Amino acid sequence: MTGNLWDVPIVRRTSAAVQSDDGGRAITSPRQLEEALRVSLAGSAAGVSVTPESALRVGAVFACVRLISGAVANLPLQVMRREGAKTRVNLTWDDDWEWLRRRPNDWQTPSQMKRMLQAHLLLRGNGYALKVKSRRRVIGLNPLDPDRMRVDQLDDLSLAYTYTRRNGSKIVLPQDDVLHLVGLSLDGVRGVSPITYARESIGLSIAQERHGAKTMKNSARPSTVLTHPERIGAEAVATLRASLDEYRAGGEAEGHSLVLEEGMTIEKISMTNEDAQWIEARKFSRGDIAMFFGVPPHMIGDVDKQSSWGTGIESQGIGFVTYTLEDHLTTWEESLDRSIVSEPNVYTRFNRSALIRGDFKSRVDGYAKALQWGWMNTDEVRSLEDMNPREDGEGGRYYDPPNTAGTPAGTSKEDTET
Repeated sequence: MTGNLWDVPIVRRTSAAVQSDDGGRAITSPRQLEEALRVSLAGSAAGVSVTPESALRVGAVFACVRLISGAVANLPLQVMRREGAKTRVNLTWDDDWEWLRRRPNDWQTPSQMKRMLQAHLLLRGNGYALKVKSRRRVIGLNPLDPDRMRVDQLDDLSLAYTYTRRNGSKIVLPQDDVLHLVGLSLDGVRGVSPITYARESIGLSIAQERHGAKTMKNSARPSTVLTHPERIGAEAVATLRASLDEYRAGGEAEGHSLVLEEGMTIEKISMTNEDAQWIEARKFSRGDIAMFFGVPPHMIGDVDKQSSWGTGIESQGIGFVTYTLEDHLTTWEESLDRSIVSEPNVYTRFNRSALIRGDFKSRVDGYAKALQWGWMNTDEVRSLEDMNPREDGEGGRYYDPPNTAGTPAGTSKEDTET
């Protein structure tokens, strides 16, 4: 394997007591140090530290990452070769590309690898994989942790990748050994993390969830203050506090009335969920997060009366495929073509037709039009449905379009009339 990245044993040092087992994040520049300090000390304006791991615990973030990475993972990735101006040959089932179709590495399936790298791209802005080679031909991909990768552009404009192993040692990988998926980039070398720019929205959502959890822990009752007309002793205060805690804990006391003695009064000192419009605020936070990831709100469960029914949902789904998913698919295709494919006439392409496999009616309507207008034959349609060719051998016939029906192939309607 190139670079001998995996032949160094993992050594647990004493620093593991104050550092995560995964080796932490390598800080190699003042900008990264500033960002790390800002996140760890200040966090978001809501007082919550937001990292890719904590962000993924937010339901809206998890749903967005799951939807996009799942779509990329499940779409078939084909390898095609151009032969002339019109002919395309499918190389997906050739032995040279079996690793991409069945086994990209020793522990992952193709869908697992694509889902993992796409999640890295969504949460960190970059996805990295080490290319496994045999005589300069790529035969596998090993995903790398983006938090432990540093990318530098050299004087000749090539890229050098410095990876920090789990034991703290570093290895420099040349550009030709790394598959690099880059998201939105401001310098053309590294992608920016959506979590960095969505920190306030995600931090607000985390703070709201914590507020709601604490409220439910207290039986959804706000904090209160008790006022007694006389002075009471420490023993009486402790007894009263224990009684109130038992009452607030719910259980058999849930729904019962609280009886106050000796002229004692009770007063609320904090806003209720209704006063703070907590539910509306959470809805706004979900929509804001969905906007950062380019996912229609209804796809993460944020629906209302205006967008739950009718053609609006269909249009939003089409927009998700066109403006969000297509961007990620193109990133994968162009990165693979530049980094993996060596032949100039060979290229990779996701089969977008699989996006409508869940809608049988739409597939049938599309097949019918393709057959009617003569740009697909019966055997091609059957192959897309994982069916064998027609046994009568007539499946390879292309039907003439309706406006040329009855015209022999290679002749025009005018020739027939004359």
